[in-house]
Amino acid sequence: MTRDIISELIIGIKNAGNAGKETVRFPYSNFKAAVTEVLKNEGFVDSFSKIGKTPKRTLEIEIAYKDKNTPKIKDVVRFSKLSKRIYLNNKDIKKVKNGFGKLIISTSSGIMTGEKAKKEGLGGEPLFKIW
Repeated sequence: MTRDIISELIIGIKNAGNAGKETVRFPYSNFKAAVTEVLKNEGFVDSFSKIGKTPKRTLEIEIAYKDKNTPKIKDVVRFSKLSKRIYLNNKDIKKVKNGFGKLIISTSSGIMTGEKAKKEGLGGEPLFKIW
């Protein structure tokens, strides 16, 4: 059975924010760290760090809040799934929620937002939309 690590990551962050948690931990992988780096740069998480040594490393993510009880992440929608891969050309990349949300996309140059991929003329696999 295959696990969708992206869905586990983004839904875990969203649920931790809705529950009022300060931090959430996941098993570490370079891919999860790259996705979290983009979320940090866009302001959806405050910070993240790698804790421990191999093989029990964990990724600790600090949740970002607007107010004391309102998380910055309202909702997350998985775009491309394990059962159905979707790929977009740079011309097909659209704004999310009229620019209030972000599309996170996996390109040949790494994980980045849809706006950055479009500016660089890159297409790829859209992972999820977040707002």
